[in-house]
Amino acid sequence: MQFIDLAAQQQRIRTNIEERIKKVLDHGQYIMGPEVRELEEKLAAYVGVKHAITCSSGTDALLIALMAFDIGPGDEVITVPYTWISTAEVIALLGAEPVFVDIQPDTFNMDPEKLEAAITPGTRAIVPVSIYGQCADMTRIEAVAQKYRIPVIEDGAQSFGATHHGKPSCALSAIGCTSFFPSKPLGCYGDGGALFTQEDALADKMRQIRVHGQRVKHQHPLVGINGRLDTLQAAIVLEKLEIFPEECRLRQEVGERYNTLLSAIPGIAPPVVAEGNTSVYAQYTLLAEDRSKVEANLKAQGIPSVAYYAVPLHLQGAFANLAHQPGDFPVAERVASHCLSLPMHPYLAPEDQTRIAEALGG
Repeated sequence: MQFIDLAAQQQRIRTNIEERIKKVLDHGQYIMGPEVRELEEKLAAYVGVKHAITCSSGTDALLIALMAFDIGPGDEVITVPYTWISTAEVIALLGAEPVFVDIQPDTFNMDPEKLEAAITPGTRAIVPVSIYGQCADMTRIEAVAQKYRIPVIEDGAQSFGATHHGKPSCALSAIGCTSFFPSKPLGCYGDGGALFTQEDALADKMRQIRVHGQRVKHQHPLVGINGRLDTLQAAIVLEKLEIFPEECRLRQEVGERYNTLLSAIPGIAPPVVAEGNTSVYAQYTLLAEDRSKVEANLKAQGIPSVAYYAVPLHLQGAFANLAHQPGDFPVAERVASHCLSLPMHPYLAPEDQTRIAEALGG
């Protein structure tokens, strides 16, 4: 059984992907070719914003977003300790300080109730993470941010395709960022990412940062990075985007089927989708009271599982300078020690889900 079955998707659209790739090989514009512009137009339309700026990875999307707000040494950026390291890593790379806020015990996203207490005169941005496929409570987070006039950058690497009160992920704040890493709901066959904004000035600045701070050739008014998306990857995402709405629906069906199958199993807490949210289930992540036993039961049946973010960021050596201790963010620590992700993709068969549920109950 595959944890994420990219082969099933590829089999469905391989001929079209090969045709897209052949066009790139024929025109030879491997950097910033026409497929990049086409993809940006279609992504912006999908999200419902004026600007989509593709880039080289989800990590670089976050980095470019922070650079667009001139984040640097002495600044503080609020985020969560339960996420992939990129979210806080880019803050530290710019010389700023990650300030952590604990998460909600049900959605695993930033707890808006704890946000305001973390704001100081040095707070320059807030980066909520929309984890495992559903958005953070961006409505409440934005309300706090607007009170203090602090920009919000949504880390939507796992939630692209989801909605929050009817609005798409990546259209909920000043800048939305996503990733096209192959395992993401909308992935390429390498690294890739994108940024989204309604603001013309921010979009212009992020486009400059993406190409070494260059506005026109040989003129660099800003310090930037080499953050471009390859044309070949753009071509692949374009073809996957054609079936993406259907795959989002299929993911929701798989997630709902899991919820039904697992609801009565002792010691297992299925994930909760918050009211007003939809989820694309980038991962199907439950809480297991005895994770080691559950992992062993699944492994014995040949079923893969992954415990993501088993060490939260505030306890990682990379952030030892922040001097956090166990117990500082108890919800994140509990989730990190009990979470387990099951096989999840749009083509997961109902009989396989039944088999997984039976192994979990064993």
